[in-house]
Amino acid sequence: MDANQDDLANPFGMDEECENCDLCGPRERVVHGYGDVGADFVFVGERPSAEAERAGVPFARDETFLSILRRLMLCRADSDPDEPELANAFVTYLTRCRDPERPATDEEIATCEPYLNAEIRMINPEVIVPVGERALAEVATEYTTTAAEKFDVYDDHGERFRGRGFELVPMIAPDEQDEDETQTFVEAFAELMASDYRQTKGRRSR
Repeated sequence: MDANQDDLANPFGMDEECENCDLCGPRERVVHGYGDVGADFVFVGERPSAEAERAGVPFARDETFLSILRRLMLCRADSDPDEPELANAFVTYLTRCRDPERPATDEEIATCEPYLNAEIRMINPEVIVPVGERALAEVATEYTTTAAEKFDVYDDHGERFRGRGFELVPMIAPDEQDEDETQTFVEAFAELMASDYRQTKGRRSR
């Protein structure tokens, strides 16, 4: 699978007509990953919002999330919130389709996992940021050697953990963060970015 970095949207050319699970019925479009295919940092949310589905871009118009990326210089400040200009960051989801009435089932997440796995393998990031409790549980299960129940997104928000060849930095879902939690994450992640993170694979081991 080759990347097309001429386009930030779905740069790996993944199936945009996927019909592998029941989410394909109510969806308006498939929302694959978006951003810099050479990124050190991959952010993984649970599922597309209505705005993300409309734009076809993960976290589109999520002002709290995009403000965090802007403050970390991972997103150009004046870029279109529907198509943000990302640098050294890639954003994606556990599931690529949205049911407006319910979250995805465990089976649907498992069906969609090969898309996420392929993106992570192709990008080979230094840091994965699971955004929200469910993303943390799934990423921890697939990409660490520790049981998911050992993690708590609220206690572990902005902390660094050793994964399989990368660091894991959980983030509370943007719509659940207060200003202090947003500031905590920005400060912690800025410290990580200023460190020699390409050689230091985690401060706390799980």
